[in-house]
Amino acid sequence: MIVGVPNEAGDEDRVALVPSVAAELIEGGHEVYVERGAGEGAGRADGEYESVGCTVVDRETVFETAEVVLQVQALGAAEDPDVAQYREGQVVIGMLGPYEIEDDTLEALADRGVSAFALELIPRISRAQSMDALSSQASLSGYKACLVAAEELPKMFPMEMTAAGTIRPADVFVIGAGVAGLKAIATAERLGASVEAYDIRLEAKQDVESLGADFVELDLETEGSGDEEGYAREMDEEFYAAQREQMRAVVPESDVLITTAAIPGAPAPEIVSTELIEAMDDGSVVVDLSAPTGGNCEPTVPGETIEHDGVTIHGPTNMPSRISHTASEQYANNVANFLENLLEDGELAFDFEDEIIESTLLVHDGAVRNPHRDGAGGDDDTDESGDADEDAATDGQASGEAANGDGTEKTGDDAADTEGVSEA
Repeated sequence: MIVGVPNEAGDEDRVALVPSVAAELIEGGHEVYVERGAGEGAGRADGEYESVGCTVVDRETVFETAEVVLQVQALGAAEDPDVAQYREGQVVIGMLGPYEIEDDTLEALADRGVSAFALELIPRISRAQSMDALSSQASLSGYKACLVAAEELPKMFPMEMTAAGTIRPADVFVIGAGVAGLKAIATAERLGASVEAYDIRLEAKQDVESLGADFVELDLETEGSGDEEGYAREMDEEFYAAQREQMRAVVPESDVLITTAAIPGAPAPEIVSTELIEAMDDGSVVVDLSAPTGGNCEPTVPGETIEHDGVTIHGPTNMPSRISHTASEQYANNVANFLENLLEDGELAFDFEDEIIESTLLVHDGAVRNPHRDGAGGDDDTDESGDADEDAATDGQASGEAANGDGTEKTGDDAADTEGVSEA
């Protein structure tokens, strides 16, 4: 089987397959065709791919010859999706933006006989953890968000006792205790900050406190805030208004605010008002990891860094790409594990009894399936619901893979049901 790895479009620096993982596929009897320059943004030169047995070719050859195309962001996750580049019978695996993808694009893929797997729809089961690209990339987002804030903040994070006086630790507040949020908490703690965190789910308190942070409890009715897989559901405006009001006790006192709350298939909830931002001290820093779906903070501008009333607000729309070397390694492992699950005796096998395949296959055999819309395979023309799963590649307000005390993922049968993630 020939596996193709094209260059990513736009400002995406990640690559879908790194040389070390490509070597494993080649050892398994597959051929790997890599577009010239595909790995440069992630620090992987063409020669590294060639040295492990990959064939470096032009873009046209990748799409003409590959049976399986591996991509980081494509279709609904890309700014300008190009359906024409895929050929009949081809399999596409990547972050495909299932909630953003246009119906016309799906129909065009079906007409071309393409099979498309969206990794954002990986189910929350233990067996799929090694394939969970949302979680791997969200964890890196949380780490990088904390470093961005530490670099920008005109204060030290740790407390120090010096001859010149005591330096008090920076106050960091993290909203959302899923994968990205927990990693941000763990990183801020390691840097010596005083950390508080909030999540709509009171059961997240144990995870937050296990990392050394204080859990903020708000007097809110949270019943029905999550679905059966741990994903956040969209609440009504009355709930969000009460939530913003109670945030007055925490946000203005914070030097750093990192927000990660997202609703799968819906705009990010607005949790922090402009008024709250204006109550923060000059020089404070906000990193809004939910910017790809609008942001948790009212002043956030997706894709931009702005200053509002003395507060710097970052609205990154692709944070993992800013740590592309490691992000590509993690993603390549996810996609290779997914591909391995799709194969039987080295050949593609569409086993619809497999929950992983059933849940992620958007288009197959000339039909639009949209499993994330109707909860099952087959044709579906229904609208998206606000409580379905998703990417976005940030962290969910009530979502995330289960984490150990150091912010890493748990393993075991119960891990997948404790938290969820929706990546930004």
